Amino acid sequence: MAGTRKLGRTSDHRRAMMRAMVTYLFENGKIETTVTRAKEVRAVAEKMITLGKTNTLHSKRQVYSYITKEEVAKKVFDEIAPKYEDRNGGYTRIIKIGPRRGDAAEMAIIELV
Repeated sequence: MAGTRKLGRTSDHRRAMMRAMVTYLFENGKIETTVTRAKEVRAVAEKMITLGKTNTLHSKRQVYSYITKEEVAKKVFDEIAPKYEDRNGGYTRIIKIGPRRGDAAEMAIIELV
């Protein structure tokens, strides 16, 4: 079965959470979250960087419509995408860091390579 993970949320909540997490990842370079969320963030973040590499008006509108902060969307085109110009995918890295103390959920750090 293909597609996205539901993450125990409604579709609106899930979309809002993913937008916020991708924006935060581009803003700070790395985030700490659960492994399943990290895998979902990776898929979206890599698509955003690929759009940033094309740098057309259409791709700019797509990135600006998804990323919640305008300065972070600008950073995708000005700093992040040019860094990966000669790389075909694999812009993020997920490092597992063990279980969370409260509910033993498997935690991970996702970061830009």
